[in-house]
Amino acid sequence: MDYIDLDGRKIKESSAQDKLLSFLYTTVPGRLLLKPLVHPLVSIIAGKFLSTPLSTNLIPSFLKNSNIDLDEYIPTTYTSFNDFFSRKIRPENRPVCTEKNILISPCDCRATVYPINDNSIFTIKNTNYTIASLLRSPSLAEKYRGGYAYILRLTVSDYHRYVYAASGKKTKNYKIHGIFHTVNPVANDYSPIYIENTREYTIIHTVQFRDVLQMEVGALLVGKISNHENVATVKKGTEKGYFEYGGSTIIVLTEKNAVQPRGDLLRNTQIDCETKILQGQELGRTAL
Repeated sequence: MDYIDLDGRKIKESSAQDKLLSFLYTTVPGRLLLKPLVHPLVSIIAGKFLSTPLSTNLIPSFLKNSNIDLDEYIPTTYTSFNDFFSRKIRPENRPVCTEKNILISPCDCRATVYPINDNSIFTIKNTNYTIASLLRSPSLAEKYRGGYAYILRLTVSDYHRYVYAASGKKTKNYKIHGIFHTVNPVANDYSPIYIENTREYTIIHTVQFRDVLQMEVGALLVGKISNHENVATVKKGTEKGYFEYGGSTIIVLTEKNAVQPRGDLLRNTQIDCETKILQGQELGRTAL
């Protein structure tokens, strides 16, 4: 999927990752290779290796290929690739919009937004998903009927720590086990990824936006979704957790007439484009 960058330019992306995933999902040899790759044991082994000191040897080539500027991050000595991957950014480089009526993006991402229709179905890259199958809860899905689903896709070069999208009282973290699978759009044409992926969500009871659901979705080679707290009172922009290595996705669900998505995000989604958004920037605002 093409995306609109921070300067409003339309970018047609074709990265090495996209080419690899296209091979895995669109060719017979690729599909044969894919089956063992999505086995949970592979993610566990890869995750353990990426947490060893030996894995630091992967950092220089990753930096070169991903165009990451380490000057944006807090200086430290990395003990493993996962330690590097979950590095902390300098706070001044991700300012948070503090206006009370603004719902913020919890992460750096390429975003789309979809209305949740009467059948609780939304579409990602021509693949239909029900909110009920995403949440594995028909009653909770009904709560968000008529609202919006914000799909926030992180690439491997993005900042992989995330914050709370709103202030309020949060529930415990609900974990849904699944098979790790890639969240790259190429995969969406061939596999219902959110049914297979491990995911974890919480509901934030807010004053401005009613109940906001924030979900983290793991991906191929992501060995861990690390959230910091369970039941708590939380503040918008405070760190919620982080992903270990891999591309990942965060989903934010809002109730009917609670939040109005920002206009460019709606328009870009309608023309099948993602929108580049940084952590702390606006996703939408209190509906009038």
